[in-house]
Amino acid sequence: MAFRAVKGMNDILPDEVQRWQQVEAVFRETVRLYGYSEVRTPIVEPTSLFVRSIGENTDVVDKEMYTFERHDDSLTLRPEGTAGAVRAYVERTVYAKEPVSRWYYLGPMFRAERPQRGRYRQFYQAGCEVYGDKGPNSDAEMISMLVGFFHQLGIDGLEVMINSLGGTDTRKRYHEALKEYFRPHAESLSAHAQGRLEVNPLRILDSKDPKDQEISRGAPSILNVMDAPDREHFEALCSNLQALGTPFRIDGRLVRGLDYYTRTLFEISSTAGELGTQNALVGGGRYDNLVHELGGPQVPAIGFALGIERLLLAIAQQPVSASPVCFFAPLGNPAAQRSLILARDLRQQGFVAEVDGRGGSLKSLLRRADAIGARCAVVIGDSELANDSAILKDLTRHTQESVTLSALSDAIRKLLTESNTLSPGELI
Repeated sequence: MAFRAVKGMNDILPDEVQRWQQVEAVFRETVRLYGYSEVRTPIVEPTSLFVRSIGENTDVVDKEMYTFERHDDSLTLRPEGTAGAVRAYVERTVYAKEPVSRWYYLGPMFRAERPQRGRYRQFYQAGCEVYGDKGPNSDAEMISMLVGFFHQLGIDGLEVMINSLGGTDTRKRYHEALKEYFRPHAESLSAHAQGRLEVNPLRILDSKDPKDQEISRGAPSILNVMDAPDREHFEALCSNLQALGTPFRIDGRLVRGLDYYTRTLFEISSTAGELGTQNALVGGGRYDNLVHELGGPQVPAIGFALGIERLLLAIAQQPVSASPVCFFAPLGNPAAQRSLILARDLRQQGFVAEVDGRGGSLKSLLRRADAIGARCAVVIGDSELANDSAILKDLTRHTQESVTLSALSDAIRKLLTESNTLSPGELI
């Protein structure tokens, strides 16, 4: 019986992983320059954590979580990264140790959504969280950082959309305004939207149903019911983005699918690559009450998450440069043993080396060297060992020379560090 991967979960093979590593390396370097440090939280968390933070009336909690029972505990594979990060922040009392914390994460998330291009049931996200800064300076800086990150990856056609959900009072007023607007249209709404009307009318604005979208076009904007502090915060965000030279568009109906958001919301989309109509790259916003709701003090926070699979669809398919490889083609057991030693010494200097110890003809070994894109090949047989030498083949120029074993390391290093190659050990 041949096994297949679980539906909606995807294998990422080595030739694809190189592109992932490239994106991850650019992300890590970008956020490092802004003072973020990596956090790694468990993949499995208590189910109640997500119900409490995301909201029990959201699609994620209602339909999409992978939940199971173990030893009388209800556990869930994390559907997003913020809840676990906040849980760690509160549990480890990080708020008592530093006034502002900047964290980032990279890792798999799990949602039982309908699989589609660029969206899987096990998917990978990169994200950042800032605790202790109430903005709006940090809000604008985070959005601007993301635009710069996308430009570094060569992604164009960007559109930055921003909105505000306001604080607790503004949000209550907006909920009532939405209920008043949608109630006369209740019978025309989808069954899903009807179920949300009295509980969480914001979710109707996020509906993908064409009927709901058409009715929502006339819904009131939250910008019309903001109190003075919320309006001041939003206007300062806009001013900061303008000062940073980050173009944006205000979308009064932009909402996020999770209940913990307050004030600033943002989404960045792109027309680049193969994203298609669902072209959002990243979404995020402020969640100033979540730390307190999960047992900590009143600490403001803001964060975002972006899907790596979606990001790769937006990036043009280009060859990924790899570190140059030295391939050892030993002919016989004594030569194989010597090749192992030489390759080990080469790796200690930071170079990639591969020894093919399977045996076989020289022709088949060199075919293997070409197949992996090796920069050079070292051929050692009984006669070479007798002369304390090796044949060093330059596989780019199709030349070769006999080199003494004592000079071999320097000769290989010269080949591998020539211009048009990457430095030894450089990330791809």
